[in-house]
Amino acid sequence: MSEITLEVAIEHGLKVEEFEKIIEILGRKPNLTELGIFSVMWSEHCSYKSSRVHLKKFPTKAPWVIQGPGENAGIIDIGEGYAVAFKMESHNHPSFVEPYQGAATGVGGILRDIFTMGARPIASLDSLRFGEPDNERTKYLLKGVVSGIADYGNCIGVPTIGGEIYFDKCYNGNILVNVFSLGLVKKDKIFYGYAGGVGNPVIYVGSKTGRDGIHGCSLLASDEFDEKSEEKRPTVQVGDPFTEKLLLEACLELFQHDYIVGIQDMGAAGLTSSSVEMAGRAGTGIFMDLDKVPLREKGMTPYEIMLSESQERMLIVAKKGYEDKVLEIFKKWDLDAVIVGHVTDDGFLTLKYNGEICAKIPVKYISDEAPVYNRPYEKPDYIEKVNNLDKNGIPEPDDYNEILKKLLGNLNIANKKWVYEQYDHMVRINTVVLPGSDAAVIRIKGTKKGVAMSSDCNSRFCFLNPKRGGMIAVCESARNVACSGARPKAITDCLNFGNPEKPEIMWQFKESVEGIAEACKILDTPVVSGNVSFYNETSGVPIYPTPTVAMVGILDDVNQHITQWFKDENDVIVLVGKQNEELGGSEYLAYIYNIIKGPIPEIDINYEKRLINALLEMNENGLIKSAHDISEGGLAVALAECCITGKKLIGAKVELNVEKASAALFGESQSRIIISCDESNLNKIKEIADKYNIDFLRLGVTGGKELKINNLININIIELKEIYFNAFDNYLKKI
Repeated sequence: MSEITLEVAIEHGLKVEEFEKIIEILGRKPNLTELGIFSVMWSEHCSYKSSRVHLKKFPTKAPWVIQGPGENAGIIDIGEGYAVAFKMESHNHPSFVEPYQGAATGVGGILRDIFTMGARPIASLDSLRFGEPDNERTKYLLKGVVSGIADYGNCIGVPTIGGEIYFDKCYNGNILVNVFSLGLVKKDKIFYGYAGGVGNPVIYVGSKTGRDGIHGCSLLASDEFDEKSEEKRPTVQVGDPFTEKLLLEACLELFQHDYIVGIQDMGAAGLTSSSVEMAGRAGTGIFMDLDKVPLREKGMTPYEIMLSESQERMLIVAKKGYEDKVLEIFKKWDLDAVIVGHVTDDGFLTLKYNGEICAKIPVKYISDEAPVYNRPYEKPDYIEKVNNLDKNGIPEPDDYNEILKKLLGNLNIANKKWVYEQYDHMVRINTVVLPGSDAAVIRIKGTKKGVAMSSDCNSRFCFLNPKRGGMIAVCESARNVACSGARPKAITDCLNFGNPEKPEIMWQFKESVEGIAEACKILDTPVVSGNVSFYNETSGVPIYPTPTVAMVGILDDVNQHITQWFKDENDVIVLVGKQNEELGGSEYLAYIYNIIKGPIPEIDINYEKRLINALLEMNENGLIKSAHDISEGGLAVALAECCITGKKLIGAKVELNVEKASAALFGESQSRIIISCDESNLNKIKEIADKYNIDFLRLGVTGGKELKINNLININIIELKEIYFNAFDNYLKKI
């Protein structure tokens, strides 16, 4: 074996000082296998070395939080002996290089994170970002990613019931594929990634190990893209949802017995991360004989075996004496299951190959004590330039009808049925609210409970003002969940940013984290899990900061869920919340005028909390028929969606007092919800709004075949529906 040099270490993504630290830890130079293990475990993707100092600002505890960050998924108590496990992960770089397999294996990985906790996955969301619609590569990536998500989720039988998709030129070189999954588990049947009990057997289960995915996390997900990115296609894993389905059922059967101490998904960094993280949590060591690892390719080296990211694999620590029972369960499901090692008390990861020790590394240095950087941060120069919008200098349009129609046909606003119709969102028949409303809702069978979930992030807001943008991401996600009738309880996040070694990117990250943290503290929605994805930039051009937030909320009675569309004619339409006229950062400015400027809307999180509490009290008292958050496109778009997204189309007649019509109609001021109700309930609703000191404005009434707003907008709702629901299909039909 050739000598390991600094050049070889740098090729593995390690810094000079990191290579020197490895030599200090080992008291010698590492061999190639050891270098590979250090490189993946110290990679940005696995170690969070640039983000950990800031992530500590997140609130992570509450009486209902059973498991916070640090495990495969977060878990909250939902009552009646049940809990839900959930997490969001990114598969951005692999999906740009190979969209179908990148997205498919992203789904497979997040599902394993859920069921390794003992939970059966019951719902998924996807949060996707693509480049400009006219970019020649966008359509190819869109179709590949959606097909990958659909095929994997549909085959394994987990419904994808919601999400979000946005298009912007900042994602031309780096798309984002963030996938969320949620599972149901009994509170007394939760499992953890823990390698405890000296002498306990370590068992490899699932698919055989191949050469796919080697260095996927360290060199593909922890570096910038450039013109050679296509050459990284071999580092993208290949998924098999049918094997994952067998693995899921085998693991859930195993969890019915008291046979194991711990279990861990082989995700990023494969056998390396699963073994090291389990031993690190337990303060133990692990010995493994790599000759016993099931392989699908001949001649694989220890380096390749340990770094492979082949899919559909798990590592189990069984209780000594129960190993045969574990093996028997996986044999029944026609899966490989082999004892490959045991837990030790020496604190080392020790690997044997061809009868000889091929690697020996202290576990603590590759689990808990990876390098941590407090990287320098600096406010970018562009911030001042893009926050000097003079809204009075923007001319009023000649035809507000045409503006509304253009916005409804904008792919960032238009209905995404082309996407979600490819997903089986009814499998397991738990889905109560299908894609297309503010939040997805599922029932918990055997109880009255429901769970609502929504993923949100306005990356343009985060570009213009990262801290306030982070706050708004949390508040919008909470508002969407509340608009379904659920009380927001906790979040997971996926923090997508450019190169953290650049001070302006690190400033964006720090500010966004602080904004999310502040909002979560006030709303009492702790962060229980998440993911950081750095280096989302190509040839030095970064994406907009995109800290995606997925909020989970609980309905005590799922029959009290709400949807966004109007239900009956002659109902009263009410706006609860502040009707400010703020155009900064809006879809209107960006799409109609190509103006990307702030200041973005103000956000008062305490007001937001009161708004959510008021809305939930109104619903619990049976006073409202619909509720819809106002976000992209502003009030006019939200009203149109209320008219056209239900089974029957219902028009509306609205009267507004406005100073600047475009800002009133299309501005995206926060903390606003459109509700509809019977006239007889109006006074009670007003009393609740007053109780919480929330603004209350009667807008008009439902009915007719047009959406009418003052003398500004008057459009037939059938025309609006055709624009809104056909935009995606029309886009994809274009050559």
